[in-house]
Amino acid sequence: MNEMIQRKERIAVYPGSFDPVTMGHLDIIARASKQFDRVIVAVLNNMSKNPLFTVEERKELIRTVTSDLPNVEVDSFRDLTANYVRQKEAQVIVRGIRSVTDFEYELMLASTNSKLNPDAETIFMMTNPKYSYLSSSIVKEIAHYNGDVTDLVSPEVEAALRQKISEKSGG
Repeated sequence: MNEMIQRKERIAVYPGSFDPVTMGHLDIIARASKQFDRVIVAVLNNMSKNPLFTVEERKELIRTVTSDLPNVEVDSFRDLTANYVRQKEAQVIVRGIRSVTDFEYELMLASTNSKLNPDAETIFMMTNPKYSYLSSSIVKEIAHYNGDVTDLVSPEVEAALRQKISEKSGG
């Protein structure tokens, strides 16, 4: 019997603030895009943070730097991750891990998401060692003091960072 077996599309959500998207984030996105049929990079609209970039600006930067990855889409949400993942019919939440400290926090999040949405599995991806120290906060601080961020973000993100910092400082 030669029946076609219908395989469900494997969808992963990679949630985060991405303020701004770094080379570490891009590494995780690229690697996840090889493992899943579709990867949704979901920009969290977190009211408790004071972001440098608007949600729309962050989405546009991510779209620009992932334009070579056809199975990556960019979205935003203002809800619990577990609810968003359910709404998108995704099976997996992708989280990047840089250190043991990250792991403790991420394990707590994964356990909470599992309780809220038992149908979604959290997958941890270890960051490339060359990005293990990298965070959006560090990038913003270096850029604020006019430091070199060329190895930390894409050229498009660096240009947007410089522009945004110049606007904020009135120059």
